[in-house]
Amino acid sequence: MIELIVAFTILLILSTMAIPLARVQLKRERERDLRQSLRDLRTAIDRYKETSDRGMIQVKLDTEGYPPDLQTLVDGVKANGTVDKKLKFLRRIPKDPMTNSDDWGLRSYQDDPTSMSFGGQNVFDVYTKSQGIAIDGTKYSDW
Repeated sequence: MIELIVAFTILLILSTMAIPLARVQLKRERERDLRQSLRDLRTAIDRYKETSDRGMIQVKLDTEGYPPDLQTLVDGVKANGTVDKKLKFLRRIPKDPMTNSDDWGLRSYQDDPTSMSFGGQNVFDVYTKSQGIAIDGTKYSDW
């Protein structure tokens, strides 16, 4: 009977130690997904800007060559000098793994870099709306 109690106690201690490790691993995986989603969105915005700077697409005034919204990156824009060719920059808007939605925080070129409000002129930068703290101590919204 004592051997059974000792074995059960050891098993309980080991399982108690494994739960925090699993939580950290899950958080680390979500952070990796967030970094990848932000990288994908920012790469698509940069490709749109590069394409507009080269004159391959028509841009509106006061947009500085940045997309008007994220959906434009998915839907595509008509290429200059073509009848029906569209240039697309994303297959879909990635989900924010921290908020589990596709609602991202946006900044326009005219906004203050630390602003959490969107001016609406164009999409210059994206960030998560999560107020959580990362494993390294930084806020997710600062990434």
